Amino acid sequence: MELPGFAVWMFVCLYASVAGYPNGRVREACASMVPCHGSSPQLSPEHTITVNGTEFKPGDNIEVHLSGPDFEGFFIQARDAEHLDRPAVGSFVLADRRRSQLLTCGRTKNSAVSHTSKVKKKDIKVYWVAPGDAPKRVQFLATVVKKYRIFWVKIPGPIVSQPDVLSPTPPLYATSEAMSTSHPVSYISKPFSASSCGILKFCIRNPTNCDPGSASCFFLSFQQEENSVFIEMSGPSEGYLAFAFSHDQWMGGDDAYLCVNEDHRVHVSTACLKTRSHPLLDSENALEDVSWRLADGVLQCSFRRSIRLPAYKGRFNLDNSYYIFLADGEASEGGLIYKHRRQPLVTDGLYNVTGLPQDIGGSRAPRLIKAHGALMFVAWITTVSIGVIVARFFKPVWSHSFLLGKELWFQVHRMLMLTTVMLTSISFVLPFVYRGGWSQQAGFHPYLGCAVMALTIFQPLMAGFRPSRHAPRRQLFNWFHWSTGTTARILAVVTMFLGMDLPALDLPDPWDTYAMIGFVAWHVGTDVLLEIHSYCLVRKAEVIEDDRVQILQSLTSAEAEGRLFKQIVLTIYVCGNILFLVAFLIAINQV
Repeated sequence: MELPGFAVWMFVCLYASVAGYPNGRVREACASMVPCHGSSPQLSPEHTITVNGTEFKPGDNIEVHLSGPDFEGFFIQARDAEHLDRPAVGSFVLADRRRSQLLTCGRTKNSAVSHTSKVKKKDIKVYWVAPGDAPKRVQFLATVVKKYRIFWVKIPGPIVSQPDVLSPTPPLYATSEAMSTSHPVSYISKPFSASSCGILKFCIRNPTNCDPGSASCFFLSFQQEENSVFIEMSGPSEGYLAFAFSHDQWMGGDDAYLCVNEDHRVHVSTACLKTRSHPLLDSENALEDVSWRLADGVLQCSFRRSIRLPAYKGRFNLDNSYYIFLADGEASEGGLIYKHRRQPLVTDGLYNVTGLPQDIGGSRAPRLIKAHGALMFVAWITTVSIGVIVARFFKPVWSHSFLLGKELWFQVHRMLMLTTVMLTSISFVLPFVYRGGWSQQAGFHPYLGCAVMALTIFQPLMAGFRPSRHAPRRQLFNWFHWSTGTTARILAVVTMFLGMDLPALDLPDPWDTYAMIGFVAWHVGTDVLLEIHSYCLVRKAEVIEDDRVQILQSLTSAEAEGRLFKQIVLTIYVCGNILFLVAFLIAINQV
């Protein structure tokens, strides 16, 4: 009777032994946690599992960290510590969706975590959410694949326990029965209105002055009614919307409110943001008159809360001034929320929502980061590009014009390059001032930025030791000067490409990528056009040289004949660069 099932299992293992599980979809291993790789597991594990706590209660989030030497695959579960052969317990929330994914083992959704690819990794972090019916003691287990035939199975991790288990308690991230019993939920019939904004309501809208009925408008309003405040929030989200009151412009120690889409029903709850991590949902809800609506990809919710709530720890008094955050993101079918992928909207100052009604906007990019991006665009789209074109092609054109005792082309080139050094230096400091140090979440952008800054400083220092025009080492200097500058420009463009999509700036996609590609094509096209023109003039003058550097430095009458053409091209090029710059600055101002 067991033969068919055994045959299926053998088929799965034989197939997997050939194909493996590079995409991490290892549901076949849910029970045994053994990868079908055709070899025996190793005995002494090299990897460890750590957690950030030893006790839990239903609804708590526990950080689980798997680390060790480079590994390709992994599989993490939590099980009853007294019965490790039983199914997985609880569910997980991802910290990095690029390297990890959720799997459903048995009837428990998101009860396991695995890899997304064979890319080597040293550590993985996830969050385990304790269910309402969790056993008293839970142990974390992990299977780790170092290479195809080198793996460890069920590496034992820490055991966490819940003290004083009396009866199962419903998880905090699910629907709050206490809330729905004491405060019935109703449904919103139509989009919110902004007609009273600045008159009766304190409103925040993004984009500024947008219509809450549109599918691209994030809307948050506060209207005082005696000793309470009625709050409306809406925006394009199929996961969750959230706002928070904060004493500063950083997450941590904040009073938060979440509207979460859970299985096509919206659940409204309060939470505390202690650090830059998942919010801690409150077991008691202080909200009244809760309503919600889901329509055409727009999530709406409204509720009322008292201005002062001394009985509820963590709730701020609404008659004080705060920074206000507005965020959106994805949520799983079980109501678990993921980290917002883009920067939350943050007001540019402290506001009292029970004070004078106002209609304000907000920014998803801090001012210092906006200034950082704007200065870098000015430096590397305008001043550097124009300075390079002038030095490369306008020596013969402006060789007989002088400014302050030096040739005009040289003075223009030097002025533009020193401006670039100044703008880059100022811009380089701004993110460190904003972050208060190094950013661990910006990928390769800060590393490349440091390389660009180093080359930018090295270039004028090297120019200070420039040999005279006819010195033997002048040619060597010219090549070093050119190669350093070219490397800096290439790295700067790559760095800007990476920086445009970081959460702190996040220019609109795919416009930003197309615009940057357009600028690169514009610069290369202009450079190629002037190169062809110079080559034609050299051929016309029948100058035959094998050394290309000497050709470009040759001051011939043929070069002078192209003066008008070059000046027209330069004028058009400068105008084009200014248009690109203006477009980027407008985009930065709107985020």
